[in-house]
Amino acid sequence: MKIALLSFAHLHAAEYAAALLRCGDVEIGAYADGYDGVPDGVTAFETEDDLWAWRPDGVVICAENTRHREFALRAAAEGVHVLCEKPLATSLADATAMLEAARAAGTVLMTAFPVRFAPAYADLRAAVRRGDLGRIVSIAATNCGGVPTTRDWFTDPASSGGGALTDHVVHVADLLADLLDDDPIEVYAIANSIPNPGKAVETAGLVSLRYRDGVIASIDCSWSRPPGRPNTGDLVTLTVIGTEGVVDIAPFSGVLTGWNGGPLAHGYGAPLDDLLIRAFLDAVRDGEARQPDARAGHRTVALVEAAYRSLLAAAPVPLEI
Repeated sequence: MKIALLSFAHLHAAEYAAALLRCGDVEIGAYADGYDGVPDGVTAFETEDDLWAWRPDGVVICAENTRHREFALRAAAEGVHVLCEKPLATSLADATAMLEAARAAGTVLMTAFPVRFAPAYADLRAAVRRGDLGRIVSIAATNCGGVPTTRDWFTDPASSGGGALTDHVVHVADLLADLLDDDPIEVYAIANSIPNPGKAVETAGLVSLRYRDGVIASIDCSWSRPPGRPNTGDLVTLTVIGTEGVVDIAPFSGVLTGWNGGPLAHGYGAPLDDLLIRAFLDAVRDGEARQPDARAGHRTVALVEAAYRSLLAAAPVPLEI
């Protein structure tokens, strides 16, 4: 099997390359797209056309957010399966075009939401499905990180499509959609750049959601972690409150922290990126998309688009999918 990485613009490209290398039975190519990070063991191509001439079976798109559509449409035209870095797109129109192109070509289109594979989330999902928590009343979620500093395009709206709302809402939005098997009917967002002034995009945000059955949820998506602070396992958290119980999860809590001339943090357990990549490889082998698929990415783009409409209106807005 041949799998190619399309661009190393996103920092996750190096992590996906490492996950592919650990699979051992995959030929790996990459079009770096002017960025660094291509590791040993990966065949680097000078141009995008060179990569397509290599005839990959699947590609992992790690370009700037606003370029996801162009790469995905090219992949569909080439009959190649796709795993696309989140967000799937920066507009619902682009996400729809990507989904429809894959359907027309009969190719797989998946969205890179690795938190779906976290054991803590799987346990929570099972508990909710069994009814252990009774009727779900509310969910408080976070996905807080620092301002991306090693890739300038993250804070350039022409390349990123937005700031913290674009970058960090989608992971949690995907978990909520899967957990509740529903989409909210109303979205209310507030945002500012107080934690990191001078940026061209929002660096702090809070999104409130209301569902048709009365459930309410909140997502703190802020880039609020100060520079130099290591990952202590609190990047993504969910507190799910039901009529019969409460569950807190922190899928990245498997972290050993310490100090060695600076703060250290090392995760343990199966890397979630490995589980995501293996699911994609299975999808490429049999031509059947695994979750999280294009529909999962599409519905989260719709939620983010609604959040930006809410910012402009300074009021709650309906979700439109």
